[in-house]
Amino acid sequence: MKTIKGPGIFLAQFIGDQAPFNSLANICEWAAGLGYKGLQLPTLDSRFIDLKLAAESQTYADELRGTVQAAGLEITELSTHLQGQLVAVNPVYDQLFDGFAPETVRGNPAARQQWAVQQLKYAAQASQRLGLTAHATFSGALLWPYMYPWPQRPAGLVETGFTELARRWRPILDVFDECGVDVCYEIHAGEDLHDGVSYEQFLAKVDHHPRACLLYDPSHFVLQCLDYLEYIDIYHERIRAFHVKDAEFNPTGRQGVYGGYQGWADRAGRFRSLGDGQVDFNAIFSKLTQYDYPGWAVLEWECALKHPEDGAREGAPFIQNHIIRVTDKVFDDFAASGIDAARNSSLLGL
Repeated sequence: MKTIKGPGIFLAQFIGDQAPFNSLANICEWAAGLGYKGLQLPTLDSRFIDLKLAAESQTYADELRGTVQAAGLEITELSTHLQGQLVAVNPVYDQLFDGFAPETVRGNPAARQQWAVQQLKYAAQASQRLGLTAHATFSGALLWPYMYPWPQRPAGLVETGFTELARRWRPILDVFDECGVDVCYEIHAGEDLHDGVSYEQFLAKVDHHPRACLLYDPSHFVLQCLDYLEYIDIYHERIRAFHVKDAEFNPTGRQGVYGGYQGWADRAGRFRSLGDGQVDFNAIFSKLTQYDYPGWAVLEWECALKHPEDGAREGAPFIQNHIIRVTDKVFDDFAASGIDAARNSSLLGL
């Protein structure tokens, strides 16, 4: 068995214009001071990484890694969640998602998608130069407006949607394969890959591509009322990244899963800081350890109530206390009888 690596922290929710959140060196010192050992690095802010340059220049990649290592940290994964979202966008969301892209491709869905695909390919090459083996992203969504079958979905719509999603992602997956890096889709509301069944539909369309892997985040499953522990039993061979994020679901007579269009603080299902929600992290860390999960445990802070800096400060010891240092001995070895093979045969009457 392997001891899970960590604690790590996803920087997306912490990057800002004030120190220490405004440069890679500063935020690394901040994270290290809280007890983190790794950071998951988003790739859209050039103050933290020039993704194209990291893909093309080993010198730059080494300098980037050196900056992180100078603080005693490692890069756990790169993240292209926002770019991955733009690989597949239903037209109803065009205006809302345009803000994720550069101004040069806004208002032009075809150009925006080409930009996003290239970003993913850069991320594969940059990950290889940085010595990483996993990458975090979203799948995007063509079918999400039709998630609930009313009005009734036309026959073949879901099949067509997954066929097209796979067509767009297959060349990207092949580039990641050439670079030796797993694509870890975060299974998430708003994505066509939002639960196990939808992931399996996609996986079948890409011929069970070896790089089409998973980022496990139990918080999204709490909000769906999905069994997040059995999910590990089913998909553990594909889980290559892990967001440690808490959530709670408290339905009432007025609202449930859909949340009544309420803001996050007022929804029945909402994300919480670690330890403040309902996720059974003892069981999750036990299962992932049992199944030899090879990666990092990375805090993703999202909470409707608590200040992010408090969530980050509490997150490092929370994760560290849940990481199981695997045993190198069998607990009942003290009672071993020392019987040899010949005596085993005699005990069986052989």
